[in-house]
Amino acid sequence: MKPLLFNLDSDISLANALKDKLGADAGELDTRYFPDGESYLRVLSECNNRSVIIFCNLHQPNNKTLNLLFLASTVEALGAKRIGLATPYLPYMRQDKQFKPGECVSSRPFAKLLSSHFDWLVTLDPHLHRYHSLSEIYSLDSTVVHAAPMIAEWIKKHVKRPLLIGPDSESEQWVSDVAARANAPFQVLTKVRKGDYHVEVSLPQVEQWHQHTPVLVDDIISSGKTMLNTVQHLAAAKLATPVCIGVHGLFSNEAYDELARNATVVTCNCIPHASNKIDISEALADAIHAQL
Repeated sequence: MKPLLFNLDSDISLANALKDKLGADAGELDTRYFPDGESYLRVLSECNNRSVIIFCNLHQPNNKTLNLLFLASTVEALGAKRIGLATPYLPYMRQDKQFKPGECVSSRPFAKLLSSHFDWLVTLDPHLHRYHSLSEIYSLDSTVVHAAPMIAEWIKKHVKRPLLIGPDSESEQWVSDVAARANAPFQVLTKVRKGDYHVEVSLPQVEQWHQHTPVLVDDIISSGKTMLNTVQHLAAAKLATPVCIGVHGLFSNEAYDELARNATVVTCNCIPHASNKIDISEALADAIHAQL
């Protein structure tokens, strides 16, 4: 029996690509909001003894998580044999440590919440900083899809003589992997974060790279301050106009506009945006298929 894929408030084109690649049936839902703001959800598809995939991009998770749990609970009650979550962006991974007394380490309760409703999870490059793997906080089966091969392939096709630049020392292993796949040299910045919107970076010696195109690579572009600061340093060093690549383009406030005035901005199509140039559907579909 074909798996059933529900698209819950997420990118229609990516959901359709996954459905086609997986040979899945499209799940049908009736959703709306009552006048008091509460959610109504009804599953219209037959779920009994079927593998169910819920595709829900959890960017802006506070607006989506409740309906996600309602849907997972409903398909379980309807007899689904295995329920999985495919989310290109996994939120609440950056809150992985208590910096001040009383702070919520929100990655842990969020992981517990999802683990209690799903059998498996597929996501793309979650922000694993102080955790070595998702299994440290998630009790379901988890698969992490890595964007490095797709990013490297895009660089090889679109950038002549690239010089890859990582945002900080913690990015070295990841950026060096992309660089090796793209057959390109790389450098890593020294970064000091002084607040949510204040980041200082220092650039390694770049005089030897004036014939190269700088390619800044990071997992998340949120405020964009690290990249923007770096772009300004590159301009002062008279390097070529850089390319800024992010796996997840969150782009808070005016981050995208500020970057796009000074660089070419490219992201994976994890979160729908004008900068999407790198397609993740094939790799995501392969990881989902392995869970079915």
